[in-house]
Amino acid sequence: MRYTLGKDKKLKSKKAITELFAQGTTIRKGALLLKYAVKEEPGVHRSGFSVPKRFFKHAVDRNRVKRLLREAYRLEQHNLPQLEDRHFHFMWIYQSHKLSDQDHVKQLLQGIIKQLHKSHTSTTTES
Repeated sequence: MRYTLGKDKKLKSKKAITELFAQGTTIRKGALLLKYAVKEEPGVHRSGFSVPKRFFKHAVDRNRVKRLLREAYRLEQHNLPQLEDRHFHFMWIYQSHKLSDQDHVKQLLQGIIKQLHKSHTSTTTES
């Protein structure tokens, strides 16, 4: 498996992001918040990454945290639930004043993916 995060896997559409925040579901693990929505058409999972200015005033720090998030997601994307004829839109938001290291961000992301598996597998078995 290739561990890449290309343009086709990035959530960039303003319409899709607005729809995600209006109708999406939220999972939180520590300082990391995930907004996600399931799209009912086939495709690849798309992700966006955000660090609010409220938590890090300097762009250098916000960009560093976003790099850490993207790298952790890139390495863990193969663990996401695979759906038939559906895909996810994700927005990963880091909400803490503390500048984290790579291991901590990766642990938070893995915890959220586990919660996503639990919530998604429980809903698919009930259907």
